Amino acid sequence: MSISVTQRSLRRASRPAAKRPMPLGQRRTRAALLFLLPGLALFSVFVIYPIVSSIWLSFHHWDGMTAKTFAGLANYRELFASDTFYVALKNNLIWLVLFLLAPPAGLALALYLNQNVFGIRLVKSLFFAPFVLPGVVVGLVFSWFYDPTFGLLKLIVGHGIPVLGDPHYVTYGIIFAALWPQIPFCMILYLTGLTGINPEIIEAARMEGARGTKLLWHVILPQLRPATFMAVVLTVIGALRSFDLISVMSGGGPFDSSTVLAYFMYDQAIKYYREGYSAAIAVVLFAIMLVYIAWQLRRLVRSES
Repeated sequence: MSISVTQRSLRRASRPAAKRPMPLGQRRTRAALLFLLPGLALFSVFVIYPIVSSIWLSFHHWDGMTAKTFAGLANYRELFASDTFYVALKNNLIWLVLFLLAPPAGLALALYLNQNVFGIRLVKSLFFAPFVLPGVVVGLVFSWFYDPTFGLLKLIVGHGIPVLGDPHYVTYGIIFAALWPQIPFCMILYLTGLTGINPEIIEAARMEGARGTKLLWHVILPQLRPATFMAVVLTVIGALRSFDLISVMSGGGPFDSSTVLAYFMYDQAIKYYREGYSAAIAVVLFAIMLVYIAWQLRRLVRSES
């Protein structure tokens, strides 16, 4: 009997201990990481790696074909000593200031179109149509509009104005063309935000006597804060990375008077095969965008808290 008891105890001791079930929190964390892993891998390959490689390339001289030559800060020193860089930076600031007219204009259109009347969907689609047009098409349309020989602007004013041929007017003419599709984009963001506003809050405010500007400023706009954040951030990014309309309408001219940082970067890389110098311009543009977006996110977090 004692031998059988001893054998049983030995068998039990030799069996592997049963695994304890993983806590629910750890299982959820592991599942979340597994779901995030493909997205993180793609983000690393297509976003993080290009950023790091561009920063590394900006410290080299390279024409895209021969071997890279380490240059240190030479590209940045040349960039900050270039007159074209400051012209491009000034034009980017002009784009930034004037492009910020798009969110309030989009808000005004959204408030006007946020009605339940017959045919309003057709009107909304007509206002939104410029946004779905490619930038090349918009550039061609406004190039014909500004043409001093047969353009519509000549018929309106009565005489030809060389908007795209005058260094004083060309940047403002291109910005006006760029605002044509940007305003409908902001309008759609605000229309989406208006559909999510609680109507009971609006009715309660009206019962308290809020009307017109007071209702808009104290009741509607605070509920549109996420839409405003998206409209402002995307508008600023669009102003800083403006390229397609400049390429189509002026090619950075006349005499580099309408160039911006994005087009200056393209010009140096494609026309002059200065990949390292172009990467330095890209790094400066990325730093400007990063500082602005971080500032906006900090403001948003503070206002929400």
